[in-house]
Amino acid sequence: MKISNEQITQVNTQIHNLIKAGSFYGKKLEEAGVSEIKDVDDFEKLPFSEKNDLRQAYPLGLMTAPEEDIVRIHSSSGTTGLPVIIPYTAKDVDDWAIMFKRCYEMAGITNMDRIQITPGYGLWTAGIGFQNGAEKLGAMVIPMGPGNTDKQLQMMVDMKSTVLCSTSSYALLLAEEIEKRGIKDQIHLKKGVIGSERWGEKMRKRISEELGIELYDIYGLTEIYGPGIGINCSYNTGMHYWDDYIYIEIIDPQTGKTVPDGELGEIVITTLVKEGAPLIRYRTHDLSRIIPGECPCGCKHPRLDVIMGRTDDMIKIKGVNVFPSQIEEILREFPETSSEYQIRISHLDGKDTLRIYVETNGSVDFADLSKRIAARVKSKIGFTPLVKVVELGLLPRSEKKSKRVIDERYE
Repeated sequence: MKISNEQITQVNTQIHNLIKAGSFYGKKLEEAGVSEIKDVDDFEKLPFSEKNDLRQAYPLGLMTAPEEDIVRIHSSSGTTGLPVIIPYTAKDVDDWAIMFKRCYEMAGITNMDRIQITPGYGLWTAGIGFQNGAEKLGAMVIPMGPGNTDKQLQMMVDMKSTVLCSTSSYALLLAEEIEKRGIKDQIHLKKGVIGSERWGEKMRKRISEELGIELYDIYGLTEIYGPGIGINCSYNTGMHYWDDYIYIEIIDPQTGKTVPDGELGEIVITTLVKEGAPLIRYRTHDLSRIIPGECPCGCKHPRLDVIMGRTDDMIKIKGVNVFPSQIEEILREFPETSSEYQIRISHLDGKDTLRIYVETNGSVDFADLSKRIAARVKSKIGFTPLVKVVELGLLPRSEKKSKRVIDERYE
């Protein structure tokens, strides 16, 4: 996707506002001697912004609009280092709600739906983002927030919720609880809008079948409004993103150069109209690709493929670079395994060891399945892991994001 003339004009407005406010990124642009850009080549010379840069701007160094125009702050959910504080103007909040409303509409959700929201509220952008978009749509909101599964299921049954908004981990936990309690015939869900963590095809299939619903992937991050900047349509050929609000490029994470549409790389986002804390060329560390061509649904907004992982997900073990998504792909070849797995890396007796825990039902030979999975990992990735097969339901479930990779070498 090449940047359009209109988008260049919008970026120049952002550059002007950033420099005028003397905000963190404005100073960075001044140091680089940039006051405006004329074309795509100029744009691609603009400095990147990174999460660590944003942390250095703590608490309000990213604020670009006057303080009297700031109506809210949100913060990234990261657990390491200083948080990133993102200020929002009233227009930012409204723009975000408009984008989220489009996401719901893309999923075929209307003002006659009852939308149960399970992600967290507060500094995190998830709960309130789902709510603002639903209210903009005119749907009935059931703002549950996280946890309290008994109450979630009671409200789901009594309020006849038709849409579930959650992380994939919590959707799976709810599906398993509904099955366990034998209340599937009392559930009225039709669709699920799922965000905040990467999830594989096996997990998607399981949630969809167990709850009997259509699933939609929603994309977003706190630094760039929050969830709601993109969603897949019913053709499921990637996530449409709102290019009148954000410009996306895909870069080679090593060289920083943009790659052609269709090639895998790191998502870099520029906000085109954000006022409170505009970001230019923000490196998300999410891995995906822009899908070339038009979508069969007829929507003209461009598409991103599903998130394949993160550049910082990569594990180096025995000299080999491994992404969790590669392990997930291998496990998908074994229909006996559930969608849940956990990877643990430890350093014992001077060498690294990779252990993979997978769940299966009780009808298979655990030792034989362990051997077959280990052999497949060896042939695909190049080393033999220790594979431990456990019974269905033994691996931890989460109300937020599941921790699938535990690297004990640095604990």
